[in-house]
Amino acid sequence: MSREYDDHGAASGDDRRGRPQGQQQRGPGGGERRGGNVSGRGGDRGQGRSQDGSRRNARGHERNRRAQHERSYSTQAPGQRRRRSDPARLAAFEALRAVNSEDAYGNLVLPSLVREHRLDRRDAAFATELAYGTMRWSGTWDAVLQTCVDRPLDQLDPAVLDALRLGTHQLLAMRVPDHAALDATVGLVRGEVGQGPAGLVNAVLRKVARRTQEEWLEDLASQQPDEWRAMSVRRAHPVWEIRAMRRALRANGRDPEEITALLDADNAAPDVHLVALPGLGSLDPVLEAGAHPGDLVADSAVSGGGDVHRIPGTREGVVRVQDAGSQLVARVLAQAAVAEDAGRWADLCAGPGGKAALLAALAHERGATLLANEVSEHRSELVRQSLAPVPREAWRVRTGDAREVPAEHAGAFDRVLVDVPCTGLGALRRRPEARWRRTPSDVANLADVQRELLDAALEATRPGGVVVYATCSPHTAETHDVLQDVRDRRADVEVLDTAALAEQAALPGAFHGTRAAGLELPGGGSSVQLWPHVHGTDAMYMVALRRRG
Repeated sequence: MSREYDDHGAASGDDRRGRPQGQQQRGPGGGERRGGNVSGRGGDRGQGRSQDGSRRNARGHERNRRAQHERSYSTQAPGQRRRRSDPARLAAFEALRAVNSEDAYGNLVLPSLVREHRLDRRDAAFATELAYGTMRWSGTWDAVLQTCVDRPLDQLDPAVLDALRLGTHQLLAMRVPDHAALDATVGLVRGEVGQGPAGLVNAVLRKVARRTQEEWLEDLASQQPDEWRAMSVRRAHPVWEIRAMRRALRANGRDPEEITALLDADNAAPDVHLVALPGLGSLDPVLEAGAHPGDLVADSAVSGGGDVHRIPGTREGVVRVQDAGSQLVARVLAQAAVAEDAGRWADLCAGPGGKAALLAALAHERGATLLANEVSEHRSELVRQSLAPVPREAWRVRTGDAREVPAEHAGAFDRVLVDVPCTGLGALRRRPEARWRRTPSDVANLADVQRELLDAALEATRPGGVVVYATCSPHTAETHDVLQDVRDRRADVEVLDTAALAEQAALPGAFHGTRAAGLELPGGGSSVQLWPHVHGTDAMYMVALRRRG
């Protein structure tokens, strides 16, 4: 990370317009505990000593010896010590607490906290880098902290552990001066947790600060029993995910050694992609505000920074934040040739509504209509909000299990998108906390649902119609295995040349050379797998299927 920060945490070189019960996460590498006790003796400011060397207070009473050995004191006088944190760090802390104690999604909770704390552009950028960076690296930071704390991390107050993670990220991965990171984190703990744990936090972070990030990573990696665990520590991904993504690279015709580039791309802050709904929105104000045109799909742009919600068109919903890979999925479905298209489209797993809005806008241009299905009323309401900018005659929302749609609409649709629930391993850049939440059992638990949803999509499609199966995960169990299963079981399915459809739906030249994404499949047809380190998108998988008569 290249940004430098002043003592308050704000990026240097800008004008300041203003001051700025929990789930535990397991470190990926573990590591031998070498830190011992976190105690540290402070100076004798304001204290006297007896002839035998014991500390006495102003009245001559000897202070508790046990407390002397278990507490660590700041070099500052009590009146100088920070009692609370600045708003940027507080927003990051509150986001981390929501993620770890309430299973919230970081990319959903942080923007509201930024607005709640009225952070200006610079402080919002600092809070974003601090919160998301800590979420991405929390497993590795836990391995660092375990060497500096004299007890298992799950015995710490969860709020204190989150504060330690935030402090560690500032010390090791952000160019915040050590004294600023220490003072601000201890002040945060004093204000939000209490005076008692502040000494522990101070002592632990001083130990962390004794080494650079590279020194910590080198030491922790050297203690691991194999290359996978060493890579896990160095690149902040659980071992099982690294293995799965390496297999996915090979399965999609790429060099497995690209795994390091893929993991590094997961750890980088993603670009913010924008889309203007066709026929409804314009990117001109976005480009005038500093964005640049996207290089994958039409009507897209990459934000130049700042609060995208202030860009003209975003409040109205005709300009939207949406990953370019997701945009491409919708356009591939719209691109596929369908004979005698009656204009009936469906999105069976539509929430929260990003792809559905783009599909509805495309459908409206062609005089078609979209049925957007979601399983719960809450998620259906999110879909309605997303679809609201599109003329009402172009869409309707159904609430219910997508697997029951064929009973009401058997063979009714010309085009069906089924973007199935998945592990989300392809969106770890934007949902950094997900890597530590997911387990291999999640893949197995989702597999049956994914197959059932694909079957339902095919049953809801008329003969000659097209289904696009999509998932934001490169895991082969959620992609190729699901496709192979349906091909083995059903004789009424033809796999289309999805790579050709993607090239037609994308901007000219988007997939030339090393950016090629298509994979020819045994038995005909092709699928498409996008990659963060190659295409700058989420790792979206898609395959287009035609239902035979």
